[in-house]
Amino acid sequence: MYFWVGAIGYPLIELAYRRRTHPSMALAGGLAAMALGRISQTDRPLWQQALLGGLVITGIEYGIGKMFNRRYRVWDYRNMPLNVQGQICLPFTLVWCGLSAAAVCLFTECRRAGKWLRRP
Repeated sequence: MYFWVGAIGYPLIELAYRRRTHPSMALAGGLAAMALGRISQTDRPLWQQALLGGLVITGIEYGIGKMFNRRYRVWDYRNMPLNVQGQICLPFTLVWCGLSAAAVCLFTECRRAGKWLRRP
């Protein structure tokens, strides 16, 4: 379930923000949502979940970038500060941390609501 939420949701976010996306973003979004779903089930404080989520998403972004973004046609961070091979950069890692916090809260509340709805 988490995979499909991310696979559909992340390209929609990109379309709203950049007015374009790439099919590889569905894979990245799906993998990220699966990871965030697992992270949201831990007992860690929200700031730790957000930081871990941001780092995991940055790792996913780097891997997807090395596979699908070799010519920088999907995204290009070469002019961003503290970038690694133009594929990842610190400013967007911080953005991913913020989005991770929101996703963790959303997934946690959805699980709570689901439990409440299933009560006899």
